[in-house]
Amino acid sequence: MMMTALRQTSTAARRLHRGMASKVGVVGLGLMGHGIAQVSAEKGFDVVAVELEERFLDSGMTRIQQSVGKIAAKAVAKGKMDQASADAHVASALGRITPTTDLGALASCDVIVEAVIEDLSLKQKLYTDIGKLVHSECVIASNTSSLSIGAMAPFTGRPKQMVGLHFFNPVQLMQLVEVVKTEDTDSAVFDRAMQYAKDLGKTPIECIDTPGFVVNRLLIPYLCEALLMYERGVASAADIDTAMRLGASHPMGPIALADYVGLDTTYNIIKGWDKQFPGQFKVPASLAAKVAEGKLGRKTGEGYHKWVGDKLA
Repeated sequence: MMMTALRQTSTAARRLHRGMASKVGVVGLGLMGHGIAQVSAEKGFDVVAVELEERFLDSGMTRIQQSVGKIAAKAVAKGKMDQASADAHVASALGRITPTTDLGALASCDVIVEAVIEDLSLKQKLYTDIGKLVHSECVIASNTSSLSIGAMAPFTGRPKQMVGLHFFNPVQLMQLVEVVKTEDTDSAVFDRAMQYAKDLGKTPIECIDTPGFVVNRLLIPYLCEALLMYERGVASAADIDTAMRLGASHPMGPIALADYVGLDTTYNIIKGWDKQFPGQFKVPASLAAKVAEGKLGRKTGEGYHKWVGDKLA
């Protein structure tokens, strides 16, 4: 495993020599951001991990430490790695991450991925500040799942350098990255964003800046239609989920999936689309009610189903 760490160091050096990404900045260490930072570090990138407050920084780093340790422990249990190698792997990955509350630390980064909450006013200030810091070849990316990349790009003052890098949860396991270009995105910047995703061992797809990109534009209406079907009394939530699991070979039914993703996330996406495109989308009344009650699905232990950790009760 120490040899693996050395190979990662060598790979990072070669990337830098070729003008490719060597240092990655991740802003926001929540559900998605901590995974992006972790995977980047494990693949040999130096990572600047930024949070606005120390408490969020501490919790994000704890998530990373626990996740890296859990993955290493599983490798040991399966006989793929001995304990010494596992310990070295964890130390190597964590050693590549520099946690900070100083946004100025992003100035030397080649790729910056924003992974903060879907609050446009917060993102506007953040991107304005980032745009004043970064170098002219830096890839400025958002992990947004619902907001327009083109609408945020002008905040940076560098719209040619802005792309979407939409990872999926959990980042450590999910292979897809949607790489989103706007009308202003420079082709060289886009190519560097695609290469960064490939360097993480992910499979990137190219798409234009359209609501929901590819996956969520198909997925969210599907989830909402399942909820509307439930509201019409067509079938129970459990039976709708069973129908799609056994009838369409889906690994998880749509209502359980909405719970798993987070009902607040689904609600905020569809509400935003409904506002942007009146009449094309409808927020299910039961979904709005669940969110108002704080029953957000897996993360709170109850949504349309009851949950024990990551498993349906």
